[in-house]
Amino acid sequence: MALFMAALCAFVLYQSRLDSFDRGQEAARNVGTLIERDISRNFELYALSLDAVKDGLSRPEVLALAPALQRQVLFDRVATAKYLGSLLVLDKAGNVIMDAGSVVPRHGNFADRDYFTIQRDNPQQGLYVSRPFRSRLRGSEPSIALSERLSGPDGSFAGIVFIAVNLRYFQDLFAGLAFGERGTITLINTDGAVISRVPSRPNDLGRTLKGTDPYARIIASDNGSFEVTAVSDGIDRLYVFRKIPGLPLYIDVGVSLADMYASWWKRALWIGIPVIVFSIVFVILSIFFAIQMKRRLFAEQTLELLAKTDGLTGLDNRRTLDDILELEWREAVRSKRDLSVIFVDIDRFKAYNDTYGHQAGDDALVAVANCINESLVRPGDRAARYGGEEFVVLLPDTSAAAAQVVAEAMRRAVSARAIEHALSEFGHVTISIGIATWPVGSPLGCKSLINAADEALYQAKATGRNRVAIYRWPDLEVGAALVVD
Repeated sequence: MALFMAALCAFVLYQSRLDSFDRGQEAARNVGTLIERDISRNFELYALSLDAVKDGLSRPEVLALAPALQRQVLFDRVATAKYLGSLLVLDKAGNVIMDAGSVVPRHGNFADRDYFTIQRDNPQQGLYVSRPFRSRLRGSEPSIALSERLSGPDGSFAGIVFIAVNLRYFQDLFAGLAFGERGTITLINTDGAVISRVPSRPNDLGRTLKGTDPYARIIASDNGSFEVTAVSDGIDRLYVFRKIPGLPLYIDVGVSLADMYASWWKRALWIGIPVIVFSIVFVILSIFFAIQMKRRLFAEQTLELLAKTDGLTGLDNRRTLDDILELEWREAVRSKRDLSVIFVDIDRFKAYNDTYGHQAGDDALVAVANCINESLVRPGDRAARYGGEEFVVLLPDTSAAAAQVVAEAMRRAVSARAIEHALSEFGHVTISIGIATWPVGSPLGCKSLINAADEALYQAKATGRNRVAIYRWPDLEVGAALVVD
């Protein structure tokens, strides 16, 4: 019962733990979905702004306008947003030739930036999301750039148009969605460069995950999840990632397993500890009761044994003898087989007791009982102390001749002990034996068999003691009605 209750509790807690995991995973997926939709929507607006500038630059009438009017036409549809930085047009050498923030373009050359070199070297690139960088025109603000290639009439590289997006956009977006004290949200590009991370760290800008196990797992699929111990802080987390459609970006939401299972641990302690304590107490009480039951059973068996055996000799007592004799006699009647009874009496035992004392008398009784018991070779043969110095032996399925052989063995065994008996005509303790065998098919009962053996015993004593006498039955009418004495 204790094991069953503990197993049931463990199963319930295990299912609860799985539920906690599923809830944490689902919450991480929901956060990732919200971030994906927000970034997708804003980046789509930025891309439309770039397309609007590219479209205007391809029209000669726009290029013929005065600088102030030209700026108004090109950038009037530029999305205005809190986190939007510079929107610049660069020539093929990387110099600023148009600036959405000023009629007179700010000076700068960005030919060394990846958003410029990638567009220059890859005509089919399309929209490119750059690695993080520190802005040279806006006080070193951490930013990323979305760039589009500009091509000449002959398809040659003519420069780029790009929008710089302040990384504070991602920090503020993630901060409002992060959950758990040790949860993380990370935005990386397909090259493994960390765009933004919450909580942020000083070395995040320019850091790359390329070559790490988490990056290998993320880049292998558009979405999924995995558990891993973070190398940076040693915290075990569940990471749920997804690729943002149409962009070379992955959003990765990390949930601390400790935070995920915090409420589960409280529930497990409140449920588990009482069940464990109860189970232990239950087992201890069960063991205690089992010990008490064993003691009681042993006591009952001991009492039963004492009720069935003679306390001095260890043989069956008279009560047991009567029960066994009744059963064996009925079996003999049913199966029509022999049943022999041996009646044993120690010669001149009273004189022995008076001479040597009761303790010596008890020792002599034990010695004679051992001789009788050792003479029995079959499991079904039983010996009992009939009373005082008298013993009775039951020999099922044994003829008178076979019983005589057993009786002689008993007599010789007692004589061989040579227990001193000064008042005996033999000088040592001896026994006299009477044998009676039930006549098959006779109407006599079992008590008549005992009486016959007793009468044979008296014949043995009357004819000199230390001998065996066999009772001779008078003629009986076989098949007459049986009489149970």
